[in-house]
Amino acid sequence: MKITALETWRCQRKESLFDAARRGRSPMNWDVVVLRLTADTGHRGHATALAARSSIVTQAYLHETIAPVILGRSVHEREAIWQELWTIDRHLAFFPVYLPGPVDVALWDLAAQAAGLPLFRYLGEYRTSLPVYASSLFMPDTDDYVRQMHFYRARGIGAYKAHPPGPWRRDMEIHRALREAAGADYVLLTDPVADYALEDAIRVGRDLERLNFHWFEEPFRDFELQKSARLCAALDIPIAGTEATRGGPWGVAQAIALGAVDIVRADVSWKAGVTGTLKIAHLAEAHGMQCEIHCTTMGFMDVANLHVSCAVKNCEYFELLVPEEPFRFPMKDPYPIDGRGAAHVPQKPGIGVELDWEVIDRACVEHKITEV
Repeated sequence: MKITALETWRCQRKESLFDAARRGRSPMNWDVVVLRLTADTGHRGHATALAARSSIVTQAYLHETIAPVILGRSVHEREAIWQELWTIDRHLAFFPVYLPGPVDVALWDLAAQAAGLPLFRYLGEYRTSLPVYASSLFMPDTDDYVRQMHFYRARGIGAYKAHPPGPWRRDMEIHRALREAAGADYVLLTDPVADYALEDAIRVGRDLERLNFHWFEEPFRDFELQKSARLCAALDIPIAGTEATRGGPWGVAQAIALGAVDIVRADVSWKAGVTGTLKIAHLAEAHGMQCEIHCTTMGFMDVANLHVSCAVKNCEYFELLVPEEPFRFPMKDPYPIDGRGAAHVPQKPGIGVELDWEVIDRACVEHKITEV
């Protein structure tokens, strides 16, 4: 079963989809490239990739640099292709961090479909569902976070993660308001995506410990490993990181080796696909650590995340970026979340959800195909 074509649709997401994100400091004005790999058997695998607005860089990399690597190759050469792309990246390509992952996802989707198995079962089933946490955008007012937490809690979702906008004293106010509103037992998490000074991060972390938050994520930039290690040593609350670490599993390995995180993060978009995310999850498991898989801002890829999460032991939650509708494009199906706050992995072959081709065609501003 050999790859015979790589096809892409560059789609502009409507501005209105990002109104919620623009309330804070995150414009989120990214387009989406829909990717299809076709095999000589007629099977097709899909994925999506982020693309900067009005940029043709993503498609250029896919068709000019990546297509020659994968066309004519067996779909089962996923590890060889994955390693070769890393070599090309090091030599000169300098792929955007979000680019190689979707190619790997499409290969896995294609292979699992050909096998007639849902992806998580093709990888090796561990479970069929995970509890969800609602994950906020950056928002301007404390009350916005409290209202949103109550809304998703009422929908049955048992945990809520704030992305407070900073500075650190303001973030502490939001943390305290959330705990007061949620009560003692509701699961709360925080991810300021910040660049706190070390002493301020320790102050915030100790307050989070008093408030019984579940984890404290990315108070520093990911490359500040010694600073993060000092924070981990100073606090009892788990420190989560490596979401934006470059270098896939090798970058995460450095954070683990230096004791700079208690929980690692990975996903199929930024961490080089299903293959890269599995490597990171297994690396973390070997060190007795959780690998919490984070959202991709694209519904189809988030469901791919769910498949991987259900094929490993050391992932506790499924992250749902909220409000979820702006980020569901181009997935036709709703997120597979029940009324009790559990995400259920699709049971159809491959990733197992349908893309909305009518919407894709309407949003498409450039279509390309490269064939053997």
